[in-house]
Amino acid sequence: MRLGILDTLGLAATLIFAIPVGLYGVESALAGRPALGVGLVVVAVLMVVLPRRLTTPADLPGAVVERVVGDAVKEPEADADEE
Repeated sequence: MRLGILDTLGLAATLIFAIPVGLYGVESALAGRPALGVGLVVVAVLMVVLPRRLTTPADLPGAVVERVVGDAVKEPEADADEE
């Protein structure tokens, strides 16, 4: 899956916050607090994964337009002679 420029910037902004949480979770787990550490690592992973997987109400208009345009406009088939 290719990311656009805005998606890449959003992912970078998310990682700025998720990486310290994950690192603190690893440090906590190694320091003898495994429940806190594992919990924080899970939170850090969810910070990155959930925005990519969930559909929010703000995403619905774009998804509808993409589906309508995808059904209306078909990609031209490549001729065997051009290859």
